[in-house]
Amino acid sequence: MRIDSVDIFYLALPEILDIGDGSQDMALVRVRAGGATGWGECEASPLPTIAALVTPASHSACRPVGESVIGQRLDSPQDIARIARAVGERSLDLLQAAHTWSGIEIALWDLLGRVHEVPVHQLLGQRTPAPKTPYASQLFGDDPQQTLDKARASAAAGYRAVKMGWGPYGRGSVAVDADHVHAAREGIGPDGILLVDAGTVWGDDVDAAAARLPALQEAGALWLEEPFVSGALSSYAALARLSGAVGLAAGEGAHEASMAHHLVDHGGVRFVQIDTGRIGGIGPAAEVARYAQSSGVQYVNHTFTSHLALSASLQPYAGSTSDSICEYPVELSSLARGLVRQPIERDGDGLVRAPEAPGLGVELDLDAVRGYLQDVEITVGGRTLYRTPDLVP
Repeated sequence: MRIDSVDIFYLALPEILDIGDGSQDMALVRVRAGGATGWGECEASPLPTIAALVTPASHSACRPVGESVIGQRLDSPQDIARIARAVGERSLDLLQAAHTWSGIEIALWDLLGRVHEVPVHQLLGQRTPAPKTPYASQLFGDDPQQTLDKARASAAAGYRAVKMGWGPYGRGSVAVDADHVHAAREGIGPDGILLVDAGTVWGDDVDAAAARLPALQEAGALWLEEPFVSGALSSYAALARLSGAVGLAAGEGAHEASMAHHLVDHGGVRFVQIDTGRIGGIGPAAEVARYAQSSGVQYVNHTFTSHLALSASLQPYAGSTSDSICEYPVELSSLARGLVRQPIERDGDGLVRAPEAPGLGVELDLDAVRGYLQDVEITVGGRTLYRTPDLVP
């Protein structure tokens, strides 16, 4: 079959708050081929993502992503890899291309799985999905009492692992940050798994990050996530030498597999976190998972948006029994919650698995999110390159 169309929809809440919540808007991707439809989601700002799909060419290595996709054959995973190489070559200098392609690539896997009537993880060679311990992923409270309350609520809801991130952490004093960490530990109890996400707040400042280590060590945090920006490899390595039992986690900012490899090889991370909506999709994420496993580093999914994205993020390591923890966002917006008819729920043991239905194994409720659709038109030189298509034809 041939790829007939690629559509990207810009959906957003009526008001976007200045907080670290990526579920407030969405770049939703629809791909059609041979009478079948697949869906994907980019972890990216929707408007530049659409622009990268349709932008006029600037030169031979800066061409629109859609040009390398529409009309291509799609019969096997090898075809997805072939199209990925074409996008990489022809859109090399289009920096948004990796994010745009990520959502398309996910949709291609979804479509291919539906056509062949198998889940995506089976197309990747992973027969049976292994259980993962979900960590309740959420923002720090505005003050330590709010952090305590959030952590307690997650523990009461049955989560064995809780991650607190972003918010005020790293932006005030070392003492206040310590209060937040200890409040989180008190909230989840002595046996819960505590994870802390700094959201790259210290750039590449090792001293600022190291000053927070004593509190993390006292609280028994499993990891400190993204203390620095993704490329600050020497800072990661320096902090890793100081962090003791607290592992470093990073990788969600990687928009190609080599960036994740560098964190594994040179950054001293013990956990590599990959967002399929950024790295180029499910294929590159699966490659990083294999690389991490061969290097003794644990692979973890990254996702903070819908359960469509959650399913995509689980596929690359669905069958791995050694990589047993997964991010599970618990503060989703109404947009992200409404997209999927039946979310990926925890089982009776509090664990989650990649869906076993064909494709990504989730069904969308497009009527539920139609009200969030933004009307967009891109016109250049009197020629319309993009106009919002029908979400529910």
